[in-house]
Amino acid sequence: MHTNRGTGTSRAAERELRRERTAHMCARERGVLASLYAFVRLITVAVLRGWFRVRIVGTEQIPDTGAAIIAPNHKNFLDAFFVGLAMRRHVRFMAKIELFKGPLRELFLRLGAFPVRRGESDTEAVETAREILAGGGLVVVFPEGTRVEQVDALGSPHHGAGRLALETGAPIIPAAITGTSHLWRGALPKLRRVQLTFLAPVLPDRVMDADDPASELIDDRVWPAVREEYGRLLASPGAIVTALAAIGVGGGLVARRQLDARRQPTLLEKVAPRKQRRHRRLRRLTGRTRSRR
Repeated sequence: MHTNRGTGTSRAAERELRRERTAHMCARERGVLASLYAFVRLITVAVLRGWFRVRIVGTEQIPDTGAAIIAPNHKNFLDAFFVGLAMRRHVRFMAKIELFKGPLRELFLRLGAFPVRRGESDTEAVETAREILAGGGLVVVFPEGTRVEQVDALGSPHHGAGRLALETGAPIIPAAITGTSHLWRGALPKLRRVQLTFLAPVLPDRVMDADDPASELIDDRVWPAVREEYGRLLASPGAIVTALAAIGVGGGLVARRQLDARRQPTLLEKVAPRKQRRHRRLRRLTGRTRSRR
């Protein structure tokens, strides 16, 4: 019985691996379905701009042609859609592999996403990103590796985007997005002001002589820029508060936010994906239960 169970598990793992490789082949060879992408983008722009107060700045930093890596902070599943609606160029995304195990797998692939195994080295995902960049594409990589839901904090970044930039010569465009933390109230998103800023590109050739170029690129250049801009956006009072302050109401709130703007958001340690955190908690709980017996 144990042998049969083990064989069944092994076969399931092999099938999953084949599906994953097929997804990467599709991402590399077929890419975005232009008509589907345009249709979904049209709906996304109408819905997200209609529901949220969206403010996007710095789109001139994104090249009209040629390879580039966009590196935003990550608070919500919708972050990828806000980045996508900011530009007309097709954008390719690394997305958690769990999204490709359901019925929407083909849809995500033809919209430009490709799977990545979070929390571990994923050579297939890196190779797919490398090929897209070699073809002059735009790739979005969330350096935190998972969503960090604390409003006033960012996770420490991984260096995968830096290594991709060094290997391909593609510039990294830092980006900061606010307003998407704790976004949902039941099945519907809350009414929020969402702000997205694209910052000046960081060129990989300027760190080639460093002892650890990928670390220098991300830790010392890209992520400090994201962190500073995220803090500035978080502290900005918004049009309504500014208008009230102009007539003598709410000046204290503006002053407090200006003070907050001088403080950068907390930088957490590297944050593990939620699934891994659940497994760790379960193992700790199981260990305590066994130790009490």
